[in-house]
Amino acid sequence: MPVGESILAEADKPDNPGETGPAAFAPLCLLVLTACAQSSNTEALVPEMPVPTAEVTETDPNLWLEEVEGEKALAWVRRQNSRSLAVLQADPRYAGFEAAALDALNSKERIPYGTVRDGMVYNFWQDDVNVRGLWRRASLESYATDAPDWETVVDFDRLAADEGKNWVYKGADCLRTLDAPARHCIVSLSDGGKDAVITREFDLGTKAFVEEGFETPEAKQGAAWVDADTLLIASDWGAGTVTQSGYPFIIKRWTRGTPLDAATEVLRGKETDVGVWPMTIELEDGRVLQGGVTSETFFTRSYWWLPDGETAPVRWPIPSKSSPNGIYKGHFLLSLEEDWAPEGQNAAFKSGDLVAFDVETFLETRTLPPVSLVFRPTATQAVNGVAIARGAALLSISDNVVGKVLRLEPGADGWTTAAITLPGTGQAGIAFSDEHETTVFLNYEDFLTPDSLLNYDIATGEVSTLKSLPAKFDTTGLTVEQFFATSKDGTKVPYFLVHRSDIPFDGTTPTLLYGYGGFQVSMNPSYSPVLGRLWLEQGGAYALANIRGGGEFGPQWHQAGLKLHRQRVYDDFIAVGEDLVARKVTTPAHLGIEGGSNGGLLMGVMLNQRPDLWNAVVVQVPLLDMLRYHMLLAGASWVDEYGSPDVPEERAFLETISPYQNFDASTPYPVPFFVTSTKDDRVHPGHARKMAKLFEDAGLPFLYYENVDGGHSAAANQTERAKRSALEFTYLSERLFPALRD
Repeated sequence: MPVGESILAEADKPDNPGETGPAAFAPLCLLVLTACAQSSNTEALVPEMPVPTAEVTETDPNLWLEEVEGEKALAWVRRQNSRSLAVLQADPRYAGFEAAALDALNSKERIPYGTVRDGMVYNFWQDDVNVRGLWRRASLESYATDAPDWETVVDFDRLAADEGKNWVYKGADCLRTLDAPARHCIVSLSDGGKDAVITREFDLGTKAFVEEGFETPEAKQGAAWVDADTLLIASDWGAGTVTQSGYPFIIKRWTRGTPLDAATEVLRGKETDVGVWPMTIELEDGRVLQGGVTSETFFTRSYWWLPDGETAPVRWPIPSKSSPNGIYKGHFLLSLEEDWAPEGQNAAFKSGDLVAFDVETFLETRTLPPVSLVFRPTATQAVNGVAIARGAALLSISDNVVGKVLRLEPGADGWTTAAITLPGTGQAGIAFSDEHETTVFLNYEDFLTPDSLLNYDIATGEVSTLKSLPAKFDTTGLTVEQFFATSKDGTKVPYFLVHRSDIPFDGTTPTLLYGYGGFQVSMNPSYSPVLGRLWLEQGGAYALANIRGGGEFGPQWHQAGLKLHRQRVYDDFIAVGEDLVARKVTTPAHLGIEGGSNGGLLMGVMLNQRPDLWNAVVVQVPLLDMLRYHMLLAGASWVDEYGSPDVPEERAFLETISPYQNFDASTPYPVPFFVTSTKDDRVHPGHARKMAKLFEDAGLPFLYYENVDGGHSAAANQTERAKRSALEFTYLSERLFPALRD
């Protein structure tokens, strides 16, 4: 769809233990879901932290911990790190866990997922030698072999050393057109893993950064190619040009050879928007439509077209809760997150539907043409995504949390779908598809089956295995089951359980339960060598909860847990925990829970609401102070999910769930483990710091680890990921395995 296609997805599929879903930390980064899909760099500079109100200042003695780089705050962090590392790294299991995690993460036996461009596959690769990573490429023919002949495009370790910077690669956005091969790319580099990046133009032909090319200073920013000499760019243009959430709301058109401050404004939003991002759409005949996306809230958006030679933008006539998916055979494909009855048409569509209309008719009339139904999911299905290739349109869906891929085709009697044959009933998706390429890659995995990269032949419809991985942990005797727990309001909530088939069902099995429950992100079966080696091989069981707030059953499943209804998310998670106990898989003494980001908030709530149900709680990069979250970093962008502390009714509800405000020193809490990152410029590390300080002041035991790098993932490279994983699983083992506990 965009002229500049993102290759952020070229990074190897990460093995993120504790982030069980493929996007467990991603939801709070998907600030504008569709716009972020258009470019790898669609965010803006974090604003200065607002001055706290007098009321909060008087009642919160721990505000000093919100000073991210404050001397006093960092001294406290260092003390907690030193104390907790001494405890966990002294455990006899730690060294083996770290070595096993590092071996799994740095293994050469990983599928090098990539983007196909002009007969070459581009891939981002990290290992024990290339810690910061290589951006590399190989021909399609070579890529299909067991030992591709890789050519290095950029060595980021060398670049960082040469420039004396802590560069972390954040992706690239490369110009694609029908009549010219890809050559120009905008590469994003982050200092230590932050969301804020600098961008530089890169030439794929010379494999070098372009002298006096497009280059921008550090910001959370977004860019979209118009042509080889023109960019649309949203950034921090100075005082008063970013939203309350810290993202840009002004798009400018920037011409090669001119300074950035000479760029011409083409679209402006408001300070109260979440953000405004550039977007370009290439039509099937090569014409490029310039435009942008105004994200009024996290889940509502307006899409704009900037007609050539005109100054007034034209709004695409689509619902505010919908996402464009591309153009196929003249049809503009659109997925809905709300019911829609197009004005003047005898049609009504449901939230979750995939619909289409003729794009040329809209461009000519600037009014909405007749809208047709492409696909309507059943009650157990959800649309995950649509991908356009040269000659095919593909639809990825979830059916009872099992992945399927369908091929779409318009006809005289409407749209038809045809199922694509997959290896099994696990997680399947579209690994690569591009409107300029006939190559299509699919991927498949489940809890016990390693990744497979599949080639889908558009001409024949056949699927063949291109690459598959050997087993990376011992699955002997392991089985996977899906159960349904009954939530407080009677809703049936699914969850997966991975365990040894011979567990005694006497409540003694150490069990780790993972949950997220937010931002319409689904938690799907996935293969994790680190989880396998550090937990399942040790005799632990693993449960993955598909609670409301996620996207497992479409927009309604997500919207059921918004704002004042969020207690349903927490009731669902509690119900899964209770179901594991009722089935005698485990007992509270052997049950641990884990979640990150929005899932970290879930963990904080679980500490307060059911401290009796778990004996270990891993709280990763969390939101915890829900009365100030909207004032910290990107927090203001999430009020459409959580509600606003500035709205009395919503504040009253947030006061009932906010972990920080509901801490009670007299409660017999399980010993929690807080994990965060100093460089996280999305979810403020102050959340974890302040909650841990409450435990410290109350004299209650807790563990705390704050990585000085790593951004929102709390790890910037495989070495840090291995360390974090080893710390977490050492803690879980100490708390939940009876033989070595105490």
